[in-house]
Amino acid sequence: MIAKRVIPCLDVHGGQVTRGVRFGIAEAGGLRNVGDPIELALRYNEQGADEMVFFDITATAHGRSTMVEVVERAADQCFMPLTVGGGLRSVEDMYTMLRAGADKISINSSALANPDLIRAGAEKFGSQCIVVSIDARKVAPDRWEVFSHGSRKATGWEAVEWAKRAVSLGAGEIVLNSIDADGTKAGFDLVITRRVSEAVGVPVVASGGAGKLEHMAEVLLEGKADAVLAASIFHFGEYTVGDVKKFLASKGIPVRPAVGSGILA
Repeated sequence: MIAKRVIPCLDVHGGQVTRGVRFGIAEAGGLRNVGDPIELALRYNEQGADEMVFFDITATAHGRSTMVEVVERAADQCFMPLTVGGGLRSVEDMYTMLRAGADKISINSSALANPDLIRAGAEKFGSQCIVVSIDARKVAPDRWEVFSHGSRKATGWEAVEWAKRAVSLGAGEIVLNSIDADGTKAGFDLVITRRVSEAVGVPVVASGGAGKLEHMAEVLLEGKADAVLAASIFHFGEYTVGDVKKFLASKGIPVRPAVGSGILA
């Protein structure tokens, strides 16, 4: 059985890792400074993280150059796959981050605005490099809609249909983030995660809502996700990657060994 992945996510703003409670909070000045991205990346590398995601929430020209430096330093010192997202709007933007040391590129609003960007990226770099991130909000009892621009803009796309479309265009992985659950630490949205996981033939990474170890196991088992992504619980020292992997292993979920987790290779 393929091992499930545990992935810390680092939101980078002005060269520092930050964390807000909910989507759109950056614009409201509600970000909490967490620390230096390279120090955190090294910590998670040592803890045995399977991958790491850097998300540029500045996404300006100045922020882009800062992000390139962050990725270059992280790739030089960390030995795990790195995914980079935020404000990447062209194949050239993708190339810039891949050349800096990223292994995968994550696109969201730019893919919604120009779906052919998924195809162009996949044709140029391979589907394994192209991740489509989907921000979904429950808008009716049985409907989750995709939102763009930090959850501010409704797109009209139903989440499962957009995931299927993205994969048909060449996406090699889907990151599914619940806008409702993001930052609340109240648990993942199991229903929409399971629906997307069952609808596409590529890995689905669950994001938004991790607060307890049980939440991680639930979304992998009941939500049928292939990986879990979390930020706050790692950044603020509530759990280590090893803690998560040890707990998942105790529930019979296959994971790669982590340093200090007590899991045997």
